[in-house]
Amino acid sequence: MSARAIFVSGCMLVAALAISQAVQQQAGDKLNDLLPKSPTLAEVSKLVKSRVKTPREALDLLKEGNVNFYTAGGPTSRVSPYERRLLMLSQTPFATVLSCSDSRVPPEIVFDQGPGDLFIVRIAGNAADPGTLGSIEYAVEHLKTKLLVVMGHESCGAVKTAMLPLADQQKEAANIQHVLSLVRPSLVGIPAIRDEKAHMREAIVSNVRYQVGEVMKDPVVKAAVAKGAVEVVGAIYEIGSGAVDFLDTPEELRIGSQSGAGVPHSVITYLKS
Repeated sequence: MSARAIFVSGCMLVAALAISQAVQQQAGDKLNDLLPKSPTLAEVSKLVKSRVKTPREALDLLKEGNVNFYTAGGPTSRVSPYERRLLMLSQTPFATVLSCSDSRVPPEIVFDQGPGDLFIVRIAGNAADPGTLGSIEYAVEHLKTKLLVVMGHESCGAVKTAMLPLADQQKEAANIQHVLSLVRPSLVGIPAIRDEKAHMREAIVSNVRYQVGEVMKDPVVKAAVAKGAVEVVGAIYEIGSGAVDFLDTPEELRIGSQSGAGVPHSVITYLKS
């Protein structure tokens, strides 16, 4: 390769990597050492690290991104063609999000994050089952994500349907009934609030808390939380405002006297660790 080609290649890489906070902060001298050697994308991709080091840094980044979303009204994250090429070779997401499949709830947009930032697991009712837990285990164990967010949302159809009489739910297709069976335990004992919107909100929050408890039973997640490598939080997305309310303390994740289902005491203990 000619000197000019190496120079142009190096400039292209520097321009691309400068856009990425991860590479800018983590590559440092290693990138400078590589550039004169005309590195391959595979070599450069090995320098890319997660943008965050702790679960709380990850949570702060999501909170900041959500503020950008609901105040600016659109995504601010941009990814260059060169960064997309790097993403072909590796991924370093900093958070895992278990969210509903609802088309109105796109986590990357809601948190103003770009490709490679979030590992998304989606199922109606943001429910924990072997499939979603397997994906979460992969993110925690292999991708080393620092934060796990279980995110529900207002006007959730899965929660609303799970609140119907059982005879009505049994009219649904078999696989839909399976999803409803994952949500239904979270609704046991919620108060009969007269205001429909308030009642629905209580059910959605109860489901998020319950699913956090189910996720925390997973041995891979439990071990990671015990070591302080991962933090598990709940979240509620308000479609109308665009804002996300986080349940990120043990008390907020505990279901109190207003609901019958809840996070077991053992889970609260892990959350405090």
